Formats: sequence, structure tokens, C-alpha cells
Amino acid sequence: MTYATEKIRNIALLGHGGNGKTSLAESMLYLTGGTDRLGKVVDGNTVGDYEAEEIKRQISISLATLVAEHKNTKINIFDTPGYFDFAGEVAQALRVADAGIIVAGAKDGLTVGLEKAWKSLDEQKLPRAVYVSKVDEENGNFDAVFSALREKYGTSVCPVIVPAKNASGKVEGVVDLINRKAFTVEGGKTKEIPIPDSMQSQLEEFYTAVNESVAETSEELMDKYFSGEAFTVEEIISGLKTGIKERMLFPVFCGCALTGLGTMQLLDAVANMFPSPLEGRKETDVDGNPIPADPNGPACAIVYKTISDQYGKFSLFKVLSGKVTVDSTLVNTRTGTQEKIGHIYKMQGKKSTEVKEIICGDVGAFSKLTDTKTTDTLADPKKPVTATGIVFAPPCYSMAIAPKNKGQEDKIAAGLARLSEEDLTFTFANNIETKQLVLSGSGDIQLDVLCAKLKDKFGVEVVLTPARVAYREKIRKKVQVRGRHKKQSGGHGQYGDVVIEFEPGTEEDLVFAENVFGGSVPKNFFPAVEKGLRESIQKGVLAGYPLVYLKATLVDGSYHPVDSSEMAFKTAAQLAYKEGIPQANPVILEPIGYLTVTIPESYTGDIMSDLSKRRGSPMGMSLDSDGMQVVEAEVPMGEMSSYAIDLRSMTQGRGSFTLKFVRYEEAPANVQQKIIEEAKALNEAE
Repeated sequence: MTYATEKIRNIALLGHGGNGKTSLAESMLYLTGGTDRLGKVVDGNTVGDYEAEEIKRQISISLATLVAEHKNTKINIFDTPGYFDFAGEVAQALRVADAGIIVAGAKDGLTVGLEKAWKSLDEQKLPRAVYVSKVDEENGNFDAVFSALREKYGTSVCPVIVPAKNASGKVEGVVDLINRKAFTVEGGKTKEIPIPDSMQSQLEEFYTAVNESVAETSEELMDKYFSGEAFTVEEIISGLKTGIKERMLFPVFCGCALTGLGTMQLLDAVANMFPSPLEGRKETDVDGNPIPADPNGPACAIVYKTISDQYGKFSLFKVLSGKVTVDSTLVNTRTGTQEKIGHIYKMQGKKSTEVKEIICGDVGAFSKLTDTKTTDTLADPKKPVTATGIVFAPPCYSMAIAPKNKGQEDKIAAGLARLSEEDLTFTFANNIETKQLVLSGSGDIQLDVLCAKLKDKFGVEVVLTPARVAYREKIRKKVQVRGRHKKQSGGHGQYGDVVIEFEPGTEEDLVFAENVFGGSVPKNFFPAVEKGLRESIQKGVLAGYPLVYLKATLVDGSYHPVDSSEMAFKTAAQLAYKEGIPQANPVILEPIGYLTVTIPESYTGDIMSDLSKRRGSPMGMSLDSDGMQVVEAEVPMGEMSSYAIDLRSMTQGRGSFTLKFVRYEEAPANVQQKIIEEAKALNEAE
């Protein structure tokens, strides 16, 4: 069936891990005929969680794009992961959604995931609703969740679907507060039931809350409310639709995805009251100019996700303007490359169905694009505009990655390069100093999943170890030493003799000077002396880290007219280095980072105490615009390898941080000793 833009809804399911987003999506698909059986996360057969790691771990890892068709409306559902390691997938969904539904567990209350989802929707200026899941579970408490929502977010939180409970408090169905009817589910079918008598007084409070919320949406409705007239069902729906679109109202629904209770009522609300792409987010280009959602305008689409597997690459996109058709040509506005559109698909999880076109406001997938990545804009070559992209949080957790079996380093790099086509939230790079391949991401779960994918998809087993810190060494005392290289082996020998003065320098790189009198060392050997020193400073004498801030002055020496050579003088300089640096009071320098931690104020004490254990020096504190405490400090980067995980644990996931290198500083004696011992153990192991 073909749908007009006003009959399309783009809805992101958000919330804490384990609260039932994937199960709700599955319920929506099953009850609208999108699937012929109700998949379950525990059985590993849901449409949304189809990757091997998702099935194994029973959690969502990737954003899944699903389609439900209900009441002549096409509902595109973006099922997002709840675990914070996969926040990049949430960012992708929010870039193309026109509204969000935050899923909250009836016995979980206001979780961190709910708070983060609410804040993310605020940042994107998107309408939202809350769906309280698992209301029929033992210890489930819809009323407590609803009260907590109102306490935190105000009376804009408006009840629409609430549990129908019998006199003993057991949930038997749901009450639709708009139509004032109760429903249950029997044999997979929705059936109307009488509203329980025991709920009448509580329902009157809910009815009043709905009417107050609707009255707020227009002066006309406000006047009618104060005159004591009852609203019609059409007026309530119209008022709620306006309130949702303008972000004045945040409706609350409830249900149980496994039985389908409340799912049809939620789908009705999405079709009747949620904004279409014509009414939804206001698109702009990178310069802030509007991109009108015009079905007849020039074609413009943004790629919000890439799926890469052994069969090829799918680029998932949303059409912001116009339409895209098979055999058309679009320009990638980032690269200038012309992309010929050969095939277009609509996605149902991993299943793709070929179509001829995707219209304004709808989503689809291209296959086999040559030069297009996630966040790229594809536009009409005659009117190339670049839509605002997707902002991903920078990686904050790093580990060294190596193959279990030597010789497979290239396979790791090739595998990570392929995986990075799908996931832009991790990076990998060879650290020349520490000779490690360093993998950086959002946390330990993300890195663990990447390692599992390397094994499953590319056949390479890997091990993760803490990434080594790039320390430095320097000297603190001036010394003068002689280095002499003399070797006779029949015929020409080797002879080089230098006297070098080593002292602390002011520049990080080696400063080489010569102050030789009387030609004791001919000038043509000076470059060889400098080269010998430059090679030597790559390894300090304490723990093998590069030596910095060194000034070396060649002051004297001698040569042999026959046996002297550049190689001999280079070796002599290296001998002088080996002898002189240990006498020059060498020390180890550690990298210092500037840390900015953003946390709820109640965690400040824990954060300050933890920083003290990490040898951090607080530099200041302030409140940001959201009322969060911002702590700034300087801290040794060697103490920060596990900070992403530790901060998450200390703040239940509410904290965030940035860490930037600022300078090197002399490490305390006990830390230096530990670094030296670790380096010695490493050398012995190699």
C-alpha cells in the first residue's frame, strides 16, 4: 500500500535497558499483521534483535528499523538499545524520528535511561510520550511511576491509558481515558470490558487531569472547560494532538507487550495524535537554512545508519524533501560524488523488500552506494543542500587489542575497518610509541561486542589488555661524558671519539649543538653524532620511554684519518648517551589531562573523593544550565584507564566526562618505581 506523507509516523522507542522496548515493537508488529507470530527476546526470535550478539546477550545492540501499518497509517518504528554503550544508535534514531516513546517498567520507576531519553528528546526539540510497560507484573506500580513523572516533569504529563484494576488491585485490562472505556485482551484479540466500580474515584482524578491538559491547548477549549461544559472525544483528541506537537503535553500510556494489552490503544494514539513528517521536526541545512518537508520539492535524504554484512552494504535513509526513485542520480554533498540509485528497499529488521521509490518523510535503504557513509546527505544535483548531521559522543574508554595468534594483526585492522562502516562511535589507531593497536569506544560492553563480531564475522580471536600510557623521560642535571668506539679487525678499523655535554633543555625535541675547537672532530662527522643521539633518545634509560627536553653539545673528541667513519662517530655518540644519561639524574614524566566531569550535585562528594585517590587536583566547580555540577580537575592520565566504567558505576550512569591531554609532569617517586618495574616485566615477557 502507498501512503501519503501526512499518513506516515516516525517513532523512536527509547528508555533504559530491559524495560521492554523491543517487546513493545514486536507487539506492534504482531497485532498489525507485520509478523505472523509474536517473537520474544528470551527466545531470540524478535524482528528487531537479529544480530548474533543481540540474540546471545538478549539485549539490543543496534538500532532496528521496523514498520507497522495501522488505520491507514504507516508507522516507522526505530527500536533503540537501552544500554549506554550504544548511545550512538539512539542518536541515529533521534535524527530521523518525529517523536519519541519512552518505555518505563512499571516496577522500575524513573530510571536513568528514562531521564537520559527525556533530555535527548529535549535537545532534539521532539514530542514525546511515556509507555509504562509490564503493568500486570507482580510488584508493578503504574501509579507510582505516573506520580514520579508528574513530580519531575510537571502537570504537562497527561494520563491517556491507565490500568484497569479490580477491587484487590490486580490488573485486568486498561482504561482508555479519552473514550472512557475499558479493554482487555483474550486470545490475542482486544475486547471491551466494564470499567471496574472500585476505580471510579481514581478515574475521576484521571479524567480531570486529561481535561485540564486539553484545556491548556487553546483559548477556545479553556473557555469551554471553565464554563463547565464537557469536551467531546474529537475535542480531546484534537487538543492532545496540538499539545503533543507543540510539546505542551506528554501523554502516558501503559500495557503489557507479551499479551498485547494496551498496544492497540497506543497504536491508535500514534495514528490519531502524533505528528506526521509535515508537522514534525523542522529540518535545516548546516548553515541553519530551512529544508521544507515538501513532497514535491527537490530530493534530499540523510543516511542515518549503515548495515554492513557479508552480502554487502545497506545505507538506511530518511527522505527530508521530494522523493527518491530507482535509476535516479543523487549527489553526496560531502564528497561531491554522484551516486546512481540502482536499488531501493524498505526494511523490516534485517529483511529487505525492494520498492521503486521512497516519498518525503518516509525511510528506506539504498544498496551498494560507492562513497556514502552514515550522516551523509544525498541531494538533487541541481539543488545540493547538506542537512545537519548526527553528533556522536567522543570515545571515552580505550583498551589495547591484539590477536590471540600472532600474525593476524592485519585481519584485526581489516575487520575493524569494516565494522566502523556500521558504527561511527568507536575508533582504532596504532600507537607508535607503545606499539599497540588501541581500540576506543563508549565502554566495556561495546568493546566486548566488537571483539565478538571480529571472531564471528572475520574469524580472528583477540584479547583486550589495558592500553599502555605513553610516558616520557628527562634529565635534571648537567653531565659531561666521553664516548669512544674503537675496533680493529684487520684492514681498516673503526674509530670514533666524542665528548658530549648533556643538560636539561627547554624544547621537547632534542637540541643538538657543537662547540668543538681545533678540529678535534671534523665537521663532516657532526651529522653522524646528531643522528646517533636522535636514535638513542627514542629509548630512555629508566623504563625505555622517549627522552625529551635534552640539550646535547659536542665539545671535544678525536678522530683517526683512516679508521674514522660516520658509523663509528654515530656509535660513539650512542655510547656517550648510554653512559651519560644515567648520571644526569633521569626522571619519568607522566601525561596530565584536563578533566571535566558533569554530574548531578548529589554525587559531588563521591567524585571528589575518587579524584583524590587518582592523584587529581581540583581546578574549579560550577553549575551548568541543566543544574548539573561541573567539576574541573587536572589528573594523571595513567590513573584514568577505567574512569568511564567507574564514573558510570558511581553515578548510576548519570555522569559524563571529557579528558584532554595538557602537558607532561614529573611523576612521584613511588609511581616512577612502579612504571620502571612494569617496563622491566614487559621487556622480560617479550
